[in-house]
Amino acid sequence: MEGIVSLLPLVAIALLFWLLIIRPASKRQKDQARMQSAVTVGEQVMLTSGIFGTVTELTDDGLLLEIAPGVVVRVARGAVGSIVQRDESEIEPNDGDAESESN
Repeated sequence: MEGIVSLLPLVAIALLFWLLIIRPASKRQKDQARMQSAVTVGEQVMLTSGIFGTVTELTDDGLLLEIAPGVVVRVARGAVGSIVQRDESEIEPNDGDAESESN
């Protein structure tokens, strides 16, 4: 009985380690893999190296990414760090907005 009681703190530490470190890391890894497999043509993505581009074609093991007009590179799906969401500041104003500002 005394041996079991002496192991209780060690078991508690291992449980805390699993709850606070291993479980969240595993969840993040699964979410990242799910996001990488859900990439579609036309989406803007950021690679893990920080390069931004637009997906032009999907292949079995990777994708073709246009990083500048006329510059297309082939990258592995695992290199996709995130899908970039366009915010309002990136959208160009239409002609109607420019006319109303000049009046």
